[in-house]
Amino acid sequence: MGTIVTVDAFGELAGDARSRARTLARARAGLQRADALFSTYKPDSPINQLRRNEIDEAALPEPIGQVLERCRELRELSQGWFDPWRLPGGVDPTGYVKGWAAQEALTVLAVLAPCVIVNAAGDLAVSALLPDGRPVRAGIVDPADRHQILVVAEVTAALATSGTAERGPHLFDPFAGRADARAASASVCGADLGTADALATALAVAGRAGLSIIEQIPGYEALVVEADGQQLETSGFPRVG
Repeated sequence: MGTIVTVDAFGELAGDARSRARTLARARAGLQRADALFSTYKPDSPINQLRRNEIDEAALPEPIGQVLERCRELRELSQGWFDPWRLPGGVDPTGYVKGWAAQEALTVLAVLAPCVIVNAAGDLAVSALLPDGRPVRAGIVDPADRHQILVVAEVTAALATSGTAERGPHLFDPFAGRADARAASASVCGADLGTADALATALAVAGRAGLSIIEQIPGYEALVVEADGQQLETSGFPRVG
């Protein structure tokens, strides 16, 4: 996945140091396995073998089949704006995998404390409210100035942001068949980080026109920041202030 994942725990920690270490080790092993399965930078990863037509999808390890099935569902849900099968070089589900892997890690790590946050390069999976009953608050950076917070949002489960400010023009328009993004950044919050990650990728490419798609998806809200700094959002986006 080529990214850094951090874990924060709030409230009284459960178990002893040894049990907590075992839990962290399980979560880390899961993240490393996701990287081994899905990395397009590892020549012999199963996903690269599939991209080179060296292996049939039916013969892939089970997690890959599950991820690809969810990607098919998300292709329909996003009305084609998220489409791993239209990317150069063959199918590439990494627009979903980072969030999916972080969400899977949270499933393991949630036992550590009343509130656990898994942060995958700024995309957040949150297990519960903070111990004082408040939701987690997260800053969404200004794509024109990565040192400034543009919007603060309440996150009760997941928040993902996609754009070109940090990595340049890497997002792919499946309809135009080229790298393109109509929004400077797009953020999606909802119940599941993998889904939010894929939808944020789709929305960054679609731009403001994609907000109507997110509006139709129960439990998910979105924010678009355009190149001129204008902010547009769905009716229930959990902005603070």
